[in-house]
Amino acid sequence: MQIHTPDWVKHAVFYQIFPDRFARSKQPHQGLLHQATWEDWDAMPTLQGYKGGDLWGILENLDYIQSLGINAIYFTPIFQSASNHRYHTHDYYQVDPMLGGNEAFKELLDAAHQRNIKVVLDGVFNHASRGFFFFHDILENGLHSPWVNWFKIEGWPLAPYTGELPANYVGWAGNRALPVFNHDNLAVKEYIMEIAEYWIKFGIDGWRLDVPFEIKTPGFWQEFRHRVKAINPDAYIVGEVWRDSRQWLDGTQFDGVMNYLFTGPTIAFTAGDRVVLEQVRNRDYKTHPPLFAAEYAAKIQELLAMYPWEIQLTQLNLLASHDTARLITIAGGDIGSVKLATLLLLTFPGAPSIYYGDEVGLAGGLDPDCRRGFPLETDWNQDILHTHTHLISLRHQYPALRVGDYQVLYAQGSLYVFARTWEMEELIIAVNVGTASAIGDVDCTNLQNQPHRVLFGQGQVDWNGEILRLTVPARTGCILA
Repeated sequence: MQIHTPDWVKHAVFYQIFPDRFARSKQPHQGLLHQATWEDWDAMPTLQGYKGGDLWGILENLDYIQSLGINAIYFTPIFQSASNHRYHTHDYYQVDPMLGGNEAFKELLDAAHQRNIKVVLDGVFNHASRGFFFFHDILENGLHSPWVNWFKIEGWPLAPYTGELPANYVGWAGNRALPVFNHDNLAVKEYIMEIAEYWIKFGIDGWRLDVPFEIKTPGFWQEFRHRVKAINPDAYIVGEVWRDSRQWLDGTQFDGVMNYLFTGPTIAFTAGDRVVLEQVRNRDYKTHPPLFAAEYAAKIQELLAMYPWEIQLTQLNLLASHDTARLITIAGGDIGSVKLATLLLLTFPGAPSIYYGDEVGLAGGLDPDCRRGFPLETDWNQDILHTHTHLISLRHQYPALRVGDYQVLYAQGSLYVFARTWEMEELIIAVNVGTASAIGDVDCTNLQNQPHRVLFGQGQVDWNGEILRLTVPARTGCILA
């Protein structure tokens, strides 16, 4: 079977935005709530508080987003909800009025498309919320509700707001606020398919699917793909699966997954013993113990062998998200770890995803701390920002960094060297995670050209026939052409 994935994703650099925390509109006429008491923007975020970010604010900052080199945005949920993260969906057809509603989203979507920026939305289709009309009808009418078979009811009465009684229905991860859909009900299945189709017709460029592995109804995701792609064959379908995803990446379901199998080893290699364990404990991705170059190479080669190449090129690669602590916090504030990991992210096959604020050094521990308000420019780390903009620019400039073959050339001690090659274009990327300068004799017999020009970072190159003697300073990396 020939696998088809959207070509644009292979050339995309994503920016993940948590809408409540990126920007409030500066226009006084925008927004639903003019007298709202928002949390202080710079205060520590809370589980339930709102900071008042909206889609108008994002629209006003598209110049900044574009200046980074971003050409795709992934939004965490934007539909009407009673939670700041909006994973508790109330209405799948209405953008949350606090964000500006459907009108603001349409204006933002059109403005993004005018700049050739794609937009992917978060689809929470495993569960809704106890405020979802269909479920609320059950709370009001019990067995008489026409929607009673839309959820997994186990007994009566239902207890959605008290922990003293059994809930009597299935909630995601045992959470009463998130009643799980009965996907075996054909009406539920059709309802979700029509939501997916509606927003693709509206103009979005794809779906990121929340906990799709929870939906076990046979053929569900195959039909989802068929119906979405029938409207837009280039729509991107990416699943939130943290581990081995081969059962979903067979070409009949998702185009890619959030590639935490890249995240974990990359943090373990670049941050090493700097990893703050309490920021990664009990997580679904392995960011520790520290890895040497050979161990990192083995994990990367195992990952690259796991899926077809067409899928590798449309994986969503990341270093942090709304579900993890931010890398700079995981690494104990070490800027070098952030820069090294960012170099590996922007030179890896697949679409890199930058979590809003990571590009300016925004810190944050585990949820809710990882969802801080985007900082004022005076608080930006310009070194980290320059690293991002330079690497994103190089990724756009060199096709080899987007679709080229990936070959490990050297992996010993603290020095990891690999090549990305596309037709006559050959780039060598070297990363030294050690605290001392590293020297490696790299076999370049498979390369057609002599690498000599440093495109990024620092590195001393001595060419001796087929061997490249490469010297890389401590805690740095470089790209050679």
